[in-house]
Amino acid sequence: MKHLVKTSVGVMQVYENYIVAIVNEGETVTDLSNADLFKIVKNHFKNKKFIYISYRVNSYAVDPIIYIQASKIENLIGFAIVSSKKIARINSQIEQIFSKKPLKTFTDINDATEWANNTIKEAEEK
Repeated sequence: MKHLVKTSVGVMQVYENYIVAIVNEGETVTDLSNADLFKIVKNHFKNKKFIYISYRVNSYAVDPIIYIQASKIENLIGFAIVSSKKIARINSQIEQIFSKKPLKTFTDINDATEWANNTIKEAEEK
C-alpha cells in the first residue's frame, strides 16, 4: 500500500493500480463522498489509469447516482465490488446500471486485486 487516506465515510487504501475503499458501518455513500475520491485521483493518479475497489466488509447504503459522477473520471477504467454477502452482490447489479465503466463483483479481495492489476496491464498494452 502506498497511502492510507481517511475520508468522511471510511478509509481508502491507495495502491499502484487501484484504490480499495472500506466504508464505515451504517454510513450512506452519496455524491458528497465522491469529493474524497476526486481528491485522491488528483493527488495519486494524475495521468495514470486505475481501478476503484469497494471492499464491503461493513453494512452501509450506496446511492447509485455516485457512479454517474465517478464514471466521468477519465483515467478510472473500472469498478470492483467485493462482498461475501449475497445482498451486496444483488445490490451491485443495480449499481452497475448507473456505471458507464465496467463493474465486476467478487467474493474475495485477492480476486478483485488480481483482476484490477490484469485490467490495468491490458489497458496499458493498448
